[in-house]
Amino acid sequence: MQQSLLILLAEDDALIAMTLQDALEEASFAVHLVSNAEEAIRALERRHTELSGVITDINFGRELDGWAIGQRARELVPQFPVVYISGDSAHEHTAKGVPESIMLQKPFAAAQMVTGLSTLLNAMPLPPPEQPS
Repeated sequence: MQQSLLILLAEDDALIAMTLQDALEEASFAVHLVSNAEEAIRALERRHTELSGVITDINFGRELDGWAIGQRARELVPQFPVVYISGDSAHEHTAKGVPESIMLQKPFAAAQMVTGLSTLLNAMPLPPPEQPS
């Protein structure tokens, strides 16, 4: 049995977070849910080797935002899949988002998020084959 890919979901609106988590779990992803950017960055720093991607809101009403989460993810893993979601910051994606990330403007269908994440995951380079010892 194949293990589910673990996705970091950073969203401060509980209803939206629950909806997105349900959609990800229905698509066979495991979810590590956090409600602010500080928690997200701590989770990335501790678990980046276990995580397969991040979906983050942009605005958390604090100093750190979703742009900082995407930047930290890419500092840790250069090809890390990043999906940004926002109700009012999509216009800043080109300037502030990490390259080859996806921006979804709220409201969006949960299936769009799953499709975007899957597209980024499928574009990741394959790890080198293990050499026989």
